[in-house]
Amino acid sequence: MQDYTRKIIPLNLQLFAGEKTEEATPRRRQQARSKGQVAKSQEFNSALVLLTGFAALSWFFPFMYSQIVAYTRLMLSTLSREDLTIGAIIALFQQMTVIGAKLLLPLLGTTLIAGMAANYLQVGMMFSTEAISVNLSRINPIEGLKRLFSTRSLVELGKSLFKVTLVGIVVYRIIRDNFDVFPKMLDMDLRASGAFLGGIIIKIGLQSAVLLMILAIIDFKYQQWEFNKSLKMSKEEIKEEYKQTEGNPQIKSKIREKMHRMSMRRIMQEIPKADVVITNPTHFAVALRYDGETMAAPKVVAKGQDNLALKIKEIAKEHGVVTVENKPLAQALYKGTEIGDSVPPELFQAVAEVLAFVYRLKGKIK
Repeated sequence: MQDYTRKIIPLNLQLFAGEKTEEATPRRRQQARSKGQVAKSQEFNSALVLLTGFAALSWFFPFMYSQIVAYTRLMLSTLSREDLTIGAIIALFQQMTVIGAKLLLPLLGTTLIAGMAANYLQVGMMFSTEAISVNLSRINPIEGLKRLFSTRSLVELGKSLFKVTLVGIVVYRIIRDNFDVFPKMLDMDLRASGAFLGGIIIKIGLQSAVLLMILAIIDFKYQQWEFNKSLKMSKEEIKEEYKQTEGNPQIKSKIREKMHRMSMRRIMQEIPKADVVITNPTHFAVALRYDGETMAAPKVVAKGQDNLALKIKEIAKEHGVVTVENKPLAQALYKGTEIGDSVPPELFQAVAEVLAFVYRLKGKIK
C-alpha cells in the first residue's frame, strides 16, 4: 500500500504542475501580440460601423433627400426635351456622378473611421506580419471541416440566430406601431411618403444597431475572458520562462561566486603593495597605497568589514604592512570610498599624518 501511494503522489504532483492555472506573464502576452493574437470581437466592429452608419444617415438624410429630389427633377426635365443629344446625356451622367459622390462619401468616410476606431479601441496600435503570412493549414479541407463543426462554430451560429431574432423583433415592433400610416401613403405626395419611409428605415437601423452594440460589448468581454484563459500558464512554464529571461538561478549563483572569488583574489594581491592598513580596529580595515610619482593622492587598494577586515590584517601582517588603528578615519574611508578610488580631499590631512607616521616608522624619511 505504501509503495502504491509513493507512485501515485508524484504522478498527481506532476499533473497539478502541468495544469495551466497561472495568469499569463507580460512576456507571454507580448509574444502573443507580436503574432497578432489579441482579444478582439468582430461583432464589436460590425455593430459600431452599423451604428455609426445609421447615425450618419439620419444626420445627412435631409441633405441627401434634397439632392435626390433635385437630380430627379433635372433628369425628368432633361429627358422630356425633344432635342435630347449625346452631350446632354453625358452632362446628365456627370451630374449624377457628382451627386452620387456627395451622397456616398460622407457615409463611406464615417463608416471607415468607425471601423478603424473599433479596432483601435479593442487592440490599440498593432501591426503584425505573421497574422497575414501564408499558412497551408488554413486551406486544409480536413482542418476546415473540423472548424466548421467545432464548438466555436456552434456558438457563432447561436449568436447569429439570436441577433437575427432581435432585429426581427425590432422591425416587427416599429412596423406594428406605424401600421396605420401605411394605407395613408396612397394619399401622400412623393416627398412625404419618401420622408416617412426613410424615417422608418433609419429608426429600424438605429434601434437594431444599439441592440447589436450591447451584444457586441458583451461578446468583447467574453473574448477577453476566453483569450486570457487560453494564455494561462502552468507553474513549470513560468519557471522555464524565468530561466530564459533571467537565467538559471544556479548558474547565476555560480557566476556571482566565481566573480567574488576573482575579486577577492585581486584584493589580496594588492594588500602586500599597500603602505598602510587603517583599522577600526576589528570591524573595518582599509588598505592605502601612495606613490608620489604616479599618484595625485593615496588610493584605496582594499577594504573589508568584520571577517574580511580580519583577513586583510592577517595578510598585511604576513607581508610586513604597517597597521594603524584610527576608528574615525577607518569608518570614513570605508563608507566614503570604493576600491580603486582616491582619498577624498577632506581626508587628505588625516591620511597624510598616518602616512608620515608610517614613513618615519620605516625610516623612509629622516
